[in-house]
Amino acid sequence: MSDASISFLYLNEEDMIKAGVLDAPACIETIEEVLGLLSDGDVLMGGRNRREHGIQLIFPKESPIKDFPLEDSPDRRFMSMPGYLGGRFHVAGEKYYGSNGRNVSNGLPRSILMFTLNDVETGAPLAYMSANLLSAMRTGAVPAVMAKYCAKHEIHTISLLGTGEINRACLRCFCSMYPEIHTVKLKGSSPTSKSALATKEFIQKNYPEIENVIICNDVKEAVSDVDLISEAVSTINRQWPVVDPEWLSPGTTIISSGTMDFTDHDFIADHMKKVVDNKGMYDDYVKVYQEYDEDGNKLSSGTPGIFFSEMISNGRIDDLDVTEIGDIIRGRRQGRTNDDDIYLISAGGMPILDIGWGYECYRRAETNGIGTELVLWDSPYMGV
Repeated sequence: MSDASISFLYLNEEDMIKAGVLDAPACIETIEEVLGLLSDGDVLMGGRNRREHGIQLIFPKESPIKDFPLEDSPDRRFMSMPGYLGGRFHVAGEKYYGSNGRNVSNGLPRSILMFTLNDVETGAPLAYMSANLLSAMRTGAVPAVMAKYCAKHEIHTISLLGTGEINRACLRCFCSMYPEIHTVKLKGSSPTSKSALATKEFIQKNYPEIENVIICNDVKEAVSDVDLISEAVSTINRQWPVVDPEWLSPGTTIISSGTMDFTDHDFIADHMKKVVDNKGMYDDYVKVYQEYDEDGNKLSSGTPGIFFSEMISNGRIDDLDVTEIGDIIRGRRQGRTNDDDIYLISAGGMPILDIGWGYECYRRAETNGIGTELVLWDSPYMGV
């Protein structure tokens, strides 16, 4: 091959598993490193402010064009999430996925994801990989990093609001950090939902040391008398899990990877420690993507990070009342100092997380001869 030849590594889902995509301790360590680089400013994401979650293809509700794709199913969308990650990584990448709520009834995941890793100088592809497990694990590792700095030192009882793949990934990461966990409460869409029963079976099979796995009837039962709450609920029509602060024990840490609401917003403002992954990302959403109802009234968000930014813009709380986890990692701000403080933490997801863990999986695969090398070209055709 010539010096201008380009090849890249293709990793299917089986290859990713062999490369250790489910290695929770390594994923947590990598994601902590990524969040530190975010605090340093050594990252780029999309948009003019370089911090957007991604670019979404939004389908219309109707179209005069025959067979035009419509917003006719929950979670139907395409999303492109590009970014650059600095430090020792120094690579670019993009996660791209299509999502459709009808997939589940056809035996498919709701979202089907792929990830591309690129040389940041030439743009040449380094790897192209299956990303469903990659995305789930990097999502699950963020709450684990946040718990490391913001939760109580020992975690005995946790609650999973939402019993899908994301909270199972969160559980993998929590269990790797807290061997003292003896009780897990589950709240699915119903006590008999397939996902709740499947998650209970998953826990009993993979974590026999957990003595109690309880499927709860309602949110109150799920969040009462627990040390840590992990929320990862896929919601439709703004139907978020609602939590009354009176149900919470002192010292509870709530980490939201999705959407949720509280009956008492003053309690959030005055009595909760507020931590986010990327404050600027939520600030931009409030300024640029604020949603309104048919009468022109602002719609409050179920994402805690966005709600924090709304409270700042309304003057309800001060900018310094919200802390970025990366600043805690770097020692610029404090994490938990009081066992009785209640934390509400927002994790919205960012492409730099996929880049960090995707890079690690790529390097492992490369070192161990995993995957298939594909040739882009031996020499580029320059005749056009």
